[in-house]
Amino acid sequence: MTQSRSTPFTPAALHRGVLLLAVAGLAACAQPLPPPGSSTVAVPTQWSMAEALPDQPPTDLVSWWGRFGDATLSALIEEALGHSPTVQSAVAALRQSRAMAGVAAASLGPSASGSGSAQRNYSDAQGFRNSFGLGLDASWEPDLFGGTRAGVEAAEADARATEMALVNVQVSLAAEVALAYIDLRNQQARLKIARENLAAQDDALQIASWRNQAGLVSSLDVELARAAAEQTRAQVPLLQTALSQTRNRLAVLTGRAPADLAALPAAPVPLPPENLALAFPADTLRQRPDVRQAEAQVQAAYARTKQAGAARYPSLRLGGSIGLQSLTLGSLLNGSSVIGSLLAGLTQPIFDGGAIAGRLQAQEAALDQARAAYGSRVLQALQDVEDALAALQGDRVREGSLNAAATAARNAELLARQQYQAGLIDFNTVLQSQRTLLSAQDAQASVAASLAADHVRLYKALGGGWPPRPQAPQMPQTRPTPIRCPPPRVETPHD
Repeated sequence: MTQSRSTPFTPAALHRGVLLLAVAGLAACAQPLPPPGSSTVAVPTQWSMAEALPDQPPTDLVSWWGRFGDATLSALIEEALGHSPTVQSAVAALRQSRAMAGVAAASLGPSASGSGSAQRNYSDAQGFRNSFGLGLDASWEPDLFGGTRAGVEAAEADARATEMALVNVQVSLAAEVALAYIDLRNQQARLKIARENLAAQDDALQIASWRNQAGLVSSLDVELARAAAEQTRAQVPLLQTALSQTRNRLAVLTGRAPADLAALPAAPVPLPPENLALAFPADTLRQRPDVRQAEAQVQAAYARTKQAGAARYPSLRLGGSIGLQSLTLGSLLNGSSVIGSLLAGLTQPIFDGGAIAGRLQAQEAALDQARAAYGSRVLQALQDVEDALAALQGDRVREGSLNAAATAARNAELLARQQYQAGLIDFNTVLQSQRTLLSAQDAQASVAASLAADHVRLYKALGGGWPPRPQAPQMPQTRPTPIRCPPPRVETPHD
């Protein structure tokens, strides 16, 4: 059997041909893609209410819920972070995004595939004739102008954005569980206050009934006492309903069925710590996952802009194949028939009706949108902290006044009942003192819960709840610094 080899190109000729085609393509290239501008957001050196806080090192907020000293709260948050369907969905999205980044990275290298064939033909002249073959095909598209690399960078930035989205879900979930838990404890405290005041009003009704039976007062006092007691009694079912709904919401947040926390015993509202120290605003922006997610989205949009710009330049594709053919299976591997080929192709867009330019303009617009969204997210992060600080300061002032009011109302109600029982005052004074006491104690419990919730919202606004990576972008702390949307410019072959 004669040996057959087919080699259309030698490696040296192929190399020279590729260089000539590349030079010719570069001569026909359009102007390089201009670097996109960068928007800035001024970052203050400190928070507006930082002077009212103690001067101490910044607070570690990775597991801020442990600072409340409530084991039940910590257990519920840890359970939610491990079992919530929302977190599980975000984890799956991150796996998908990382897999797609791997797919994009695979396009940088060559690809190869193998094949095998067996054929049996029949003709009157030759009878049956067999044919067997093995083949290996390989191809590679060198990334001459960075378009493929830019696509990989975009996919990697998308994966980072998805990772920050997962972290943001975890941060938000921890805060939601804490707020629901504080609301639950607040409902329990308010229900206890209502029941205690109802018991006192029932005692006042009993006293009014005794005095009426003794002929000391008219039945008007009895009816007024009964009306007040029934109004308070009507509030109890409302508070019980709110308590059940809050308990169900907390159970769902932790990944449980709504009724699984029905046996959760009552406990006071967890007390927030007083030794809170704020980091600089720039540190907060490094800590916040939503800001870093927006930053990664800018990087992805920037990479896609580079990818769209690279489409204006020539693309080179190298291919080759080698195969064995034989009439018998036994002689297939002895090299009796070898066929090989090499192929190089260079493609340069000439006329496409403006499609490439349109795609580039669309990506530049997408980059501007991502940059604007990044600036908006930075401003929103700064506002979240300032709002939380304002609420915290206001509730601290309210707490002092409401505590004093509750103490005075408690003393007034006790004095009113004693003086009424002694016949020194009428029942209207007793009734008013009881209403004031109920309102003051309810407000006192609510402001305590508000203070705890203010701390939770502040921890969330500061980006607490996850350990930031050390490669976070550096932001100076000594003066107002504009946060620039990275990266600063687009690399082109003419740079």
